[in-house]
Amino acid sequence: MVAYCSKCVYPDISAVPLAFDDDGVCTGCRTHGQKDKVDWAARTEFFKELLHDYKADNNYDILIPVSGGKDSYYQTHVIKEMGLNPLLVTYHGNNYLPEGEENLYRMREVFNCDHIIVRPSVDTLIKMNRLGFKVQGDNNWHAHCGIFTTPIQVAVRYNIPLILWGEHGFMDLGGMYSYNDFVEFTAKHRKEHALRGYDWHDFTDEGLDKLGMGEFKEGLTNKDLLWAQYPSDDEIDKVGVRGIYLSNFVNWDANNHTKKIIKECGWEPARQPFERTYRMMSNLDDMHENGIHDYMKFIKLGYGRGTDHACKDIRGGIMTRNEGIEVIRKYDAVKPQRDLKRWLSYVGMSEDEFDYIADGFRDPRVWRIEKDKWVKDNIWGEPSEYGSVHCSTSNNIGSSRKSG
Repeated sequence: MVAYCSKCVYPDISAVPLAFDDDGVCTGCRTHGQKDKVDWAARTEFFKELLHDYKADNNYDILIPVSGGKDSYYQTHVIKEMGLNPLLVTYHGNNYLPEGEENLYRMREVFNCDHIIVRPSVDTLIKMNRLGFKVQGDNNWHAHCGIFTTPIQVAVRYNIPLILWGEHGFMDLGGMYSYNDFVEFTAKHRKEHALRGYDWHDFTDEGLDKLGMGEFKEGLTNKDLLWAQYPSDDEIDKVGVRGIYLSNFVNWDANNHTKKIIKECGWEPARQPFERTYRMMSNLDDMHENGIHDYMKFIKLGYGRGTDHACKDIRGGIMTRNEGIEVIRKYDAVKPQRDLKRWLSYVGMSEDEFDYIADGFRDPRVWRIEKDKWVKDNIWGEPSEYGSVHCSTSNNIGSSRKSG
């Protein structure tokens, strides 16, 4: 049976590593609570000293991976305020919302920065959407790979040792690390957590054969996935590439940051409400992130973006736990029809095929079958039915795949 944090609304069976203490409070809440004890002024001074060591005379001072979203605007704003010259690098997965695309291209003018945008071919991205969904239950696997690969490729090529990320997502949601750890980006975290144990070569025809999934082959070769290939240890060591997180040095508050960049930088939130969450400021760089991608998290683990966002706002004092539970009731189980229709057309798949494959990724610790219906327990204490069974996990290859 799934347990839920007594302070926020996060489940113990989740997509991020976390644990509960004897009071039933999750590590995400405990780590967030550390922020009140951090001397942020001292952290900022330490950050300035660190940046000074990397300031370059004839090169970019720092590389910032950006999506054009609220976080990347804030990261760039902080660095420009400190008088540094950053290089902005973007992985573009072809599914930006119009307002997200406008925010992205506006960055070069707003911040007067050089900006490299890496855009794999549309044909390759469509194939990677299908493969990610069939192999791993995540149509956006390609985006996680691109976001955590192309900036490192560019850092190696342009000899830029320092990369600035925003917040460490697994630390922010699940408390994977402490604020005293000053955690940095690693290749290990990229593969084991962000990419769920897969890498680019698994999606080539040869790689799929090795995984025993040759029936899914799309004709992809090494050359099609050059953008996804992580640099070697020798290449990284030669430049001394290092990735740090801004959230370790400033008091990270996405709600306040968003207000700031809207006012000072002209950043624009989503123009149309999402189907599966109430926040209008997140994931404008991929229209399917808050839709199909997040719906698959609900299918797998029984919760979604409504839970994620409610947890953040409960911890930030913006929302009560009871209000968070109502958010979950409203959003987490929604099948995003508008988003699903667009994605199915994009990849050439029927809804019946989608539902059949999706069912194969349901976690048996969360889901059970009763009278040909999927049933799970809820945070409000009553089990609910969530649609018909299209495929039992025991009969589908998805039950043996790595999923998250």
